[in-house]
Order: sequence, then structure tokens, then C-alpha cells
Amino acid sequence: MRFFITLSYDGTRFHGWQIQPNGVSVQGELQRALSVLLRQEIMITGAGRTDTGVHARMMVAHFDYEPQQNWSGCDQLAYKLNKFLPQDIAIQKIEQVPDEMHARFSAISRTYYYYLHTVKNPFLRHYSCELHYQLDFERMNEAARLLLDYEDFGAFCKSHADVKTTLCRVTKAEWRPNGNGQWLFEIKANRFLRNMVRAVVGTLVEVGRGRLTLDDFRRVIEGKRRTEAGESMPGHALFLEKIEYVCG
Repeated sequence: MRFFITLSYDGTRFHGWQIQPNGVSVQGELQRALSVLLRQEIMITGAGRTDTGVHARMMVAHFDYEPQQNWSGCDQLAYKLNKFLPQDIAIQKIEQVPDEMHARFSAISRTYYYYLHTVKNPFLRHYSCELHYQLDFERMNEAARLLLDYEDFGAFCKSHADVKTTLCRVTKAEWRPNGNGQWLFEIKANRFLRNMVRAVVGTLVEVGRGRLTLDDFRRVIEGKRRTEAGESMPGHALFLEKIEYVCG
């Protein structure tokens, strides 16, 4: 039987979602906890990967398990997991799904949020990127809308990343004020490349500073070379916000 886990986590102390040989990962913590509670080795598959320091308000993973006599149900397993796991990982729900459902391949969209602020604020520093210059967010929004015109985002893919294709379908990309001098960038796509969101934000910041024109931004995308795009922004301000599936 296949089960979906919906969870959230603060990525501050983790070396990303994926199990690392020499670092603490969310996947590793979750697999260890499930294996102890279910008394057998459990392997989990996530809907995607988040990098070091990146957070998730919603991550989905699946695992296969044939309930034993002591099986007490999904709700009870979720309760036990929350007691077992560290404070920076929280389980929202566990549910049985059809065997053909896949946490990664059945997802139809992912949404990320990135936070910026340009006024010093001690209460934002852990989850928002502070920049020490003013930005033209109206121009940055004009550039963000251009992302919807393209499908190949090789310019924003981490160099030497092991990917079969750099094609993605972006359906939303916009900046909006979030209060207290903070701005939020929301981007939604069917899939994302490694480091893509942070590279997109870094390039949009160059537009906002007046270092790139809208035509320059188009040329960056069309050039498909990571070296022409902006710097990758810090991971602590990035959140995987939502994952959507056909079944709801």
C-alpha cells in the first residue's frame, strides 16, 4: 500500500531535503523515524528537493508499507511521528493513496515564495533576505512576466546539474508587498530546476537595480548560459509553499 505524507519544515539546520553522506537532511530524519515506528526499513520519495537552508511550508513524500497487526491507522502514525521528530519538522497528515500515485511525478505544480526586505528589521533576518539598496519592483514585475513566455530555463540551472531537460512551464511569477517593508516573490511552475528560483530572483534583482534592462533579461533567458544570469540568492529566504496534484 502507498501512503502520502504532507509535512512542513524549517530548513535552517538541514543540508537540504535529500539524504547526504555527511550532513543532516529532512529525508534522513523522516526515514529514520518511520523505520523505528513501523519496525522495518522504510524508504521515502519526496516531491522534489530543497537545498541547504531552504524551508517548506508544504512538502509531500510517499512510502510503501503493508500494515501489520499493530497498525493503528494514518492519524495515529502522524501523531507518533510528530512526537518522535525534532521540532523543526511537522507532519500535517498521512493518507493512503492509489498505488500508482507518486509524490514527485504525479505533482502538476509547485509554488515557491522568496522574501526580500530593504529596511533593517531584526525580526525578518532569519527568513527574509535583507538588501541594502532600493529596488524598482514595478520593473522587476515586468521582467518576471517575461518568464511566462519561455520554456527553457537553462540560464537559471545550477552548473553541471544532473538534469535530462531544462524545460519548465512557468504559470505565475510576480512580486507583491508583504508589509513591514518586505516584498514577496511568488513563482509557480510544473517543475523547477536545481537552484532555479534563487537564480531567477538574483537576476530580477539586477533588473531592479537598473543593471539589466528588460531586453537584457530576455537575452539572459534566450542565451541559456548560467554565467550570464544574476547571482544565486541566499537559501534562508526561500520557501516551498505548495504542491498540487490532479486528485486535489
